Amino acid sequence: MGIRRGRGPIAGVAAALIAWAGAAQAPTTAQMGQRMAKAPVTAPILPMSDVEQASPAPPFILGIRDRAALENAILAERLDTVVPAIMRAQKIDMWVLVAREYFEDPVVATMLNAESLHARRRTILIFFDPGAGKPIERLTVSRYGLGGLFQPAWDPDKQPDQWKAVAEIVAARNPKAIAINTSSLSAFADGMTLSQYKDLTAALPQAARDRIVSGEKLAIGWLQTRSPMEMQAYPGILRLAHSIIADAFSRKVITPGRTTADDVVWWYRQRLSDLGLVPWFHPSIGVIRKGSAAMLEGDTIIQPGDLLWTDFGITYLRLNTDTQHLAYVLKQGETEAPAGLRAGLRAANGVQDALLSSFRVGATGNEVLAAARAKAIAAGLKPSIYSHPLGYHGHAAGPAIGFWDDQRGDERGSTPIAPNTTWSIELAAYLAVPEWGGQEVQFRAEENAYFDGTRVRFLDGRQTAIRLIPNK
Repeated sequence: MGIRRGRGPIAGVAAALIAWAGAAQAPTTAQMGQRMAKAPVTAPILPMSDVEQASPAPPFILGIRDRAALENAILAERLDTVVPAIMRAQKIDMWVLVAREYFEDPVVATMLNAESLHARRRTILIFFDPGAGKPIERLTVSRYGLGGLFQPAWDPDKQPDQWKAVAEIVAARNPKAIAINTSSLSAFADGMTLSQYKDLTAALPQAARDRIVSGEKLAIGWLQTRSPMEMQAYPGILRLAHSIIADAFSRKVITPGRTTADDVVWWYRQRLSDLGLVPWFHPSIGVIRKGSAAMLEGDTIIQPGDLLWTDFGITYLRLNTDTQHLAYVLKQGETEAPAGLRAGLRAANGVQDALLSSFRVGATGNEVLAAARAKAIAAGLKPSIYSHPLGYHGHAAGPAIGFWDDQRGDERGSTPIAPNTTWSIELAAYLAVPEWGGQEVQFRAEENAYFDGTRVRFLDGRQTAIRLIPNK
């Protein structure tokens, strides 16, 4: 399927299915089988855009076999490019990762090929940089192969002890530094358990133990860095999520006076199940109503005049989306949302602008937070910023930019922002709504974006107009 086994570049994944990229209806199984026989598979490739479509058509969704082929191609590209870059940047010549069945290290879980759903028994991965510009070795010390992406390096018949096999690999290569995934700051980089650490170090001579260092920066670098193939696919993944939100906030799903907030929540869950997709968190629907200080949820019946909020995210091709949008249920005779509500979304867009303009390579998440807040406040806005990295996880590896309950910054935002990373631009603006008697409303917004090291671009636009739901 266009994947070169073992080390080396990918034999390019052709844009074989782009003809279906804008189609609302998926190709049939027979059509996909015919196309698979002719060319490798790719996801719908859509360009990044700063403008969100009002009623986006859903891109087609790959079948499971096609998804696996694309996921493996992306993984091969990442192993060929991201691993050498991060190891050499950190001057680490050996990286040892250990996972146990159903208890994967977060990094190992993202390095398994699509057919290896979990680590088997104990899976040990070893990366070694021999230097002199030679390729990084990728070894697996386990009983099971990993789709040809790692070189098997253990024969239990010759060496029954798995840990001794690791020690022999270490001795033969004599690395200067042995990185393991341990971190007090990030769960993503803390996958080495105490028992596995004890077994590993017991197998190594003292000289090798003295070379063990934290692989925190390797783990974060691997998880947060997006590859070119991922960035070809990501806008289409978000377009798919946007199309589902557009349906949720429409008369296809909502009948004012009858539909409850929970009805829409469970419509989301059912819709994803029907499409063969999964959410990475349970969706949210909130009702913001004139005269109500709190957001209403659950069995609240949606009525004309309500401002609706949703928080929704999917996982597809191992990547996650995270979006918050607003909709307004028109009252009799209305053709648009009240001016005060429209001004609230504009204020949220203003906070977004302040945040996007504050990104820079090397600045910490806390520094970006402080700069963005200062700009927003100087513009007369009342901001709350709580943005986070996005990628293999919804709340992903990398520095945080604020928290909804802490606008001062803390240790989770103390590390620098890196290029080639994806972000959930999550925030809110507070504004009094004249039509609601001066009631202050929190206007939440969340869009997904890519930082290339110079500028931040939305993957599939941002909401600049409140979605309207007719009352009949």
